[in-house]
Amino acid sequence: MSVPVFEGLRQAADRYDAFILDLWGVIHDGTAPYDGVADTLAHLKAAGKKTVMLSNAPRRASALVTLMDGMGIARNLYGEVMSSGEAVHLEMRRRADPWFATLGRRCLHVGPERDRNIFEGLDLDLVTEVAEADFLMNTGPDKFEETVADYAPLLDQALARRLPMVCANPDLIVIRKGQEIICAGMLARYYAERGGDVRYRGKPDPAIYGTCLEILGLSDRARVMAVGDSFHTDIAGARAAGIDVLFCTGGIHAAEIGTRYGERPDPARIETVIAAHDGLRPTAAVGGFLW
Repeated sequence: MSVPVFEGLRQAADRYDAFILDLWGVIHDGTAPYDGVADTLAHLKAAGKKTVMLSNAPRRASALVTLMDGMGIARNLYGEVMSSGEAVHLEMRRRADPWFATLGRRCLHVGPERDRNIFEGLDLDLVTEVAEADFLMNTGPDKFEETVADYAPLLDQALARRLPMVCANPDLIVIRKGQEIICAGMLARYYAERGGDVRYRGKPDPAIYGTCLEILGLSDRARVMAVGDSFHTDIAGARAAGIDVLFCTGGIHAAEIGTRYGERPDPARIETVIAAHDGLRPTAAVGGFLW
């Protein structure tokens, strides 16, 4: 049986009390919100539905609020915000997880300056050379046009020293202004495939959905729906957490499905993408974050 295709979020609103919303690929394209997003958020709020934004962005949650403010997405339209960067920051601050507890203090940041707020308030010594580091903090490429090959020499040096890596964004790719760009997850994949020790925080780790449920103040997972555009992170993560998930076909997989954001997808093309991802099946699909 094909995955049901919704015209918009209104077809799910009566079935769920809260929604866990992906950002990049659902709410915005990295530079601007998609058409209809503010209207849909307003309808969910008017219907009394709780929302939490869950992003794999390698930055603190406050930075994402600032980003959305700059895009014109009003703060009163959505609830709390959780990011993989925020989750990593909390792990580094608490050091409760045994793996994180043994990382040491000398950190080599692999990533752009804009991600540096992940280190705010942490007792770390940021170094500039692999030879000086106890571990790597990977937040992704510095420039949008860069590839894994650009980072291979540095990563190979770190592998030779057997340095552990924290990956603050498990995403492999995102679509920015219609162009595919790689994320920290792609660098982490290269590192792990060559024997590197990598830890992630964020989707698809089901633990971060538990954090979202705490934020929402809800315990009944059957009354919560996630909305996302990536099988690798959003669909896999929600399913692992036992949460229904609405697949936004206008994001990462739009080219595979042969559609654009907001257009109604062909159910047969969705089934092809499902087959290509080990049969991982969303609860329903929608062309975009529309009401």
